[in-house]
Amino acid sequence: MGIRFVLMVNKQGQTRLAQYYEYLTLEERRTLEGEIVRKCLARSDYQCSFVEHRNYKIVYRRYASLFFLVGVDNDENELAILEFIHLLVETMDRHFGNVCELDIMFHLEKVHFMLEEMVMNGCIVETNKASILTPIQLVDKNS
Repeated sequence: MGIRFVLMVNKQGQTRLAQYYEYLTLEERRTLEGEIVRKCLARSDYQCSFVEHRNYKIVYRRYASLFFLVGVDNDENELAILEFIHLLVETMDRHFGNVCELDIMFHLEKVHFMLEEMVMNGCIVETNKASILTPIQLVDKNS
């Protein structure tokens, strides 16, 4: 398994989306998120986007006021995960039109659905934006 979790966090450290691909209790999740968010938000723009924490490698990227953090196994390719983060942002941009924090907050189920179309059991299974968005557009059309 490659991806262990995906987090979207604002600049104040508030989690806007959390998706886990391994079992952790709520207390473990809360502790892990707090440690990782503090560690990543404290880093400067001149430092690399990879951090090792416990038995995870955290790959993160900042887009405007949101941080996208992905926890992966230590043997995972960091650049591939950065590309995955960029694909996720581009897919949300295509659907929402210049995605922002409010889009994620008010359409959380759609963002989770996009993520579920892209990642299954911690493995990236879909990278085609049109294929990812087609089911969401069908649901929007029928509702």
